[in-house]
Amino acid sequence: MKYPVKHIISLGVLLFTLWLCLSGQLNALMISLGLASTIAIVAITHRMDCIDHETYPAHMNLLLLRFWLFLAREIVVANIDVIKRIFKPGKNISPQLFELPLTLKSDVSRVIYANAITLTPGTVSANLDRKTVTVHTLSIEAAQDLSSGRMASAVPEDYGVVKR
Repeated sequence: MKYPVKHIISLGVLLFTLWLCLSGQLNALMISLGLASTIAIVAITHRMDCIDHETYPAHMNLLLLRFWLFLAREIVVANIDVIKRIFKPGKNISPQLFELPLTLKSDVSRVIYANAITLTPGTVSANLDRKTVTVHTLSIEAAQDLSSGRMASAVPEDYGVVKR
């Protein structure tokens, strides 16, 4: 099956950028080896006929970047809150276990949301199904923040939609 060139290019750009960020090598030899390995992987993936079956949505780059920045901020704020609860006697711990209704449409978006909850210190996703996610939090304030839907609305909706 022929795939659009933009899918092949976006996969190559994504893989090379990931390689560059993870390796941290900026000399000519290493960059050329990274580029060669990226081209080989894209060629093998194209030959295996699996580039478009789980499409990487290139149009989601900005939305995902915005979500990652949102999540990074939430992680820092939650870390500070947990540290305050540990070291300050006035900040009490009041564990909560509750269910949040899910409005996200795709399975991938629901999983990203549940993982984002778990990545945030002081909160854990205990169970995920199609309509709800069961969450454990250290405090009532964290439970109220999650119940507000702010994090759910930050998750890109159409990330999991496969376009063929």
